[in-house]
Amino acid sequence: MSIDKINLATVEKMWRREVEACATYRHLANREKDHRRKEILLRLADQEDRHAARWSERIAAATGHPPDPDEVKRGLSWFQRISDPTIVLHRLEQEENTAEEEYNQLLARLSDPTDRRIAEEAMLEERDHAVVLRTLAGGSLPTPRSTLESILRRERWHVRGTGWIGDAIYGVNDGLGAVFGIVSGMAGYTGGSEVVLAAGLAGTLASALSMGAGAYLASKSEREVYESEVSREKTEIEEDPHEELLELELFYQLKGFSADEAHAMAERIQKEPGQFLRTLVHEELGLSEETFPNPWRSTLSASVSTAIGGFIPIIPFFFTVGMPAVIASFVISTIAHFVVGASKALVTMRPWWATGAEMTMVGILEAAVTYGLGLAFAAH
Repeated sequence: MSIDKINLATVEKMWRREVEACATYRHLANREKDHRRKEILLRLADQEDRHAARWSERIAAATGHPPDPDEVKRGLSWFQRISDPTIVLHRLEQEENTAEEEYNQLLARLSDPTDRRIAEEAMLEERDHAVVLRTLAGGSLPTPRSTLESILRRERWHVRGTGWIGDAIYGVNDGLGAVFGIVSGMAGYTGGSEVVLAAGLAGTLASALSMGAGAYLASKSEREVYESEVSREKTEIEEDPHEELLELELFYQLKGFSADEAHAMAERIQKEPGQFLRTLVHEELGLSEETFPNPWRSTLSASVSTAIGGFIPIIPFFFTVGMPAVIASFVISTIAHFVVGASKALVTMRPWWATGAEMTMVGILEAAVTYGLGLAFAAH
């Protein structure tokens, strides 16, 4: 039995969509440098090509001649040809979701078993394609969730694997830099009077409290984000376990496993609901409960180390005032900048002399600018 005239226009539309998607996937695959992503795109193209071939046969049976796919391929828009691949992937994801809905509507009208089987298989694969495309796109377009994640990853108190040593180094760095600038500026403004000591102590206390509060809130926020994502993933698993399984398969394929290996691994993990949930959260966001710093330890480390760093520039002002105190503060602060900069090599793996020299130059430039500003204000 051939397709009736009422549904022929819809089937022709679906055929054109499949041909266009196939051509776009192949075009993206040709531009893709990562062989794993390229393999996935080519597999999607083959599936779309198979859908198009089946509909082409049904159209030919109804009209007496098959449609011409080359005409559709020549009509690909400039957007699909030259646009950024990630943008195209997001657009294709929307198209796949639309195609799934249209196939669902078409199924309600088709009566021929062959047509229904083709439409049903295509609809299920279009749904899977949308999941694959969302994974390949990787959230490159900013969303509230990805923006918050990037903020947390930039937060200095979440340098993975550095522990309290990294926290302490960055705390000393911040305290030293902030208070050295305050001391230099006040020294230029007052000539090194007792006011410099008061300003330095106030700056040290403010910096320590600020960094401690920031460390605590950042640690707490990361845990809250993790708990929120766990809840969201749990809901998605309950609503559509097949889609979540496919997402995990794609993550493993993008890591280099074959399609069969990825499928076997994902199915094995899915049998343990708790592990399946934690793995999805980790693979999607890179979040793992085991990597969270202790909020109170981060707070203490940030506060104490910042206070130590801030205290260094004001030490000479406890014993003397005037230009001798200013010179002594500059010397010990410069040395401290080099030591702290060199210590960063423990976390950054850069040469210690390079990080030390870099930090020293920044400190000297900061002192020169703030001291000059202090002199300028004093002149008025």
